[in-house]
Amino acid sequence: MLLPHPPQARSRRCPASYIRFRARGQVHGGAQPEVGGAAMLLALSRCWAPLSRRPLPLLVPARGRKSRHDPPAKSKAGRLKVPPPVDPAELLVVSERYRQYRLVLQALRMEFKQEVMRKHREERLDKESGAEAMEEHLKLMAWNSAENERLRKKREERLRREEEELQDRKLQGALNRAKLMEDFLKQKEREVLQLQEEARNFITPENLDERIKECLDNPRNYNFAIDKEGRVVKRSVPS
Repeated sequence: MLLPHPPQARSRRCPASYIRFRARGQVHGGAQPEVGGAAMLLALSRCWAPLSRRPLPLLVPARGRKSRHDPPAKSKAGRLKVPPPVDPAELLVVSERYRQYRLVLQALRMEFKQEVMRKHREERLDKESGAEAMEEHLKLMAWNSAENERLRKKREERLRREEEELQDRKLQGALNRAKLMEDFLKQKEREVLQLQEEARNFITPENLDERIKECLDNPRNYNFAIDKEGRVVKRSVPS
């Protein structure tokens, strides 16, 4: 059973370490511990007391550990701390590895130091030779401009030649197409002349009677047989 909070100390809280110390008893101070819930009730009542009447809390570890002035435990009174044994082969390997590590680390430090010193020296030389660097820069810029101008002229000449070659190819293509068209027209003209020549033997309503008389005057017999050499071997007269 817990006591109710007094109205004058409801907003105050007692440190947990002090409650823990009073609940367990003043073992470290030499007093006898208080047993049971009475010790807890006593500790709580003292926590609820006003600050003016409350005793100062004793500074003890929160987990109940011993202080540095306490004697060792009886079970550890005669124990001697002996360092663990060291394997000679393992010690040799570890020492060699540490030596190599220190050498590598020293080499890296020297390399970084030399790099920093080289940068400082370059910066100092740049500041000292600012006029020479500016003159060299102007010379390089002039050479760069001259080189750009030379390349520009070379590029323009190349583009001009490519344009001329393109125009030549276009002209040659136009000539080839014109020649092909001329050959095509000549071929069509020859076909038209051939058709006109063949049209003279066509049967028309005007020469129909003349052609009929010509066929009657010159009959032709197509009823004949030929051998392998194409000679007529047999002919029959139509009735």
